[in-house]
Amino acid sequence: MARKYSLAYLTIPGTNPMDQIRIAKEAGYDYVSLRTIPMHLPGEPEFLLDKDPELFEATKKALKEYDMPLMDIELARVRPDLDIEEYEPAFEKAAELGGTDVLGSIWTRDKAFYVEKVGRICEMAKKYGLNYNVEFLPWAGVRNLQEDITLVDTVGADNLFVMVDTLHAGRAGVTPEELKRTPKKYFHFMHLCDGPAGADGDVVLDNIKDDLMLYTAREARYYVGEGDINIAGLVEALPDLPLSIELPNLEAIRKYGVEGHAKNCIDKAKAYFAERGIE
Repeated sequence: MARKYSLAYLTIPGTNPMDQIRIAKEAGYDYVSLRTIPMHLPGEPEFLLDKDPELFEATKKALKEYDMPLMDIELARVRPDLDIEEYEPAFEKAAELGGTDVLGSIWTRDKAFYVEKVGRICEMAKKYGLNYNVEFLPWAGVRNLQEDITLVDTVGADNLFVMVDTLHAGRAGVTPEELKRTPKKYFHFMHLCDGPAGADGDVVLDNIKDDLMLYTAREARYYVGEGDINIAGLVEALPDLPLSIELPNLEAIRKYGVEGHAKNCIDKAKAYFAERGIE
């Protein structure tokens, strides 16, 4: 069965949901992943479907018009200064639009705190038939695959999953062999992008505050096959998972526009996998 692809919000950041849905359809994606829980970043527009009825209806109409299913919404973070109870209205609206998943991340090293909060988020998400997928990032509170697996095991919720981003996995030193021997029950979908190695030729960066790590992740990720991450190995280790392309690259957007960049992302990924016989 051919892999399914979703267009993640950060690939074309700042794009409103209706345009993101249209672009996803025109570029050949199977799903769309929307940011409906804001991060309150300077200059970033907020698309609050639970607070803006007109926006919600326009998004619903676009999903139907373009026959584009909603896969997940983001970003349900756990951080001491955030009220996770505010996420529930967004979960409700995502479910009304047919969404199946929520993306989240952890921003504290206080394990007792984040375990309790993740458990509560899972409870809220389950009310609406949603899965909660926690992404590990080397500079966040849950930093690698094993910490993420421990979180899932500790919480024990049947709708809690590990979310593997190929860039962050590479940076954290996760190997295809490590993924292969991990039971597939832990995974529900992946984030897909590529990135460069450090000055020493290793994609693993020892300093979590390394400028290359943060700069690449936030605004200069590479098209699949154009960087140094072992994309083929990581993806082959988790067969059949949907691939949500999260590939922010401001230079590429300036060069190709949001439509061109979104299409390049999926076209280059499909060509890369086809060349290697990976489905």
